[in-house]
Amino acid sequence: MYVLIILAVIVVFIIFIYNGLVQKRMVVKNMWSNISTQLQRRYDLIPNLVNTVKGYATHEREIFEKVAALRSSFQATNSVKEMGRIEGEMQGFLGRLFAVAENYPDLKASQNFMMLQEELTGTENKVAYSRQGYNNAVMTYNTAIQKFPAVILAGLFGFKPEEFFEVEAEEVRKVPKVSF
Repeated sequence: MYVLIILAVIVVFIIFIYNGLVQKRMVVKNMWSNISTQLQRRYDLIPNLVNTVKGYATHEREIFEKVAALRSSFQATNSVKEMGRIEGEMQGFLGRLFAVAENYPDLKASQNFMMLQEELTGTENKVAYSRQGYNNAVMTYNTAIQKFPAVILAGLFGFKPEEFFEVEAEEVRKVPKVSF
């Protein structure tokens, strides 16, 4: 009788741990989906912004081509690490694109450019928020699959650690210089 009770408690305990790990893994997947949605929105806005700038700055061809190539790379990858690399490069090129726009007062005053710039800024904020949420979910999940006794069940049921979403580009990590 006691053996059955102990076995029942163990089974309930295993089910409880397993379901908790599944829930945490699903939160990670949901948060990744949020990042992917915001990044896709950004990559859909960028061609409009580039085309607006292109009309004013035809000699800045390298920037436009690189942004188009990065957009294609983004759409072709599913790797968290690769998206982090692309994200870092894109942030650098967007900075250059806005620097180009600074040289064209008519462009800066264009209603279309200003609207696109505002939308992109809002999307950037959503990307940052989604990235933070994703990394928090990954931390919670990775911690859960490494804690005892869940580490035993995680190994048995194939729960693997998830990658953090990190930007690799050095220029994005540097503190910007501001001078007046």
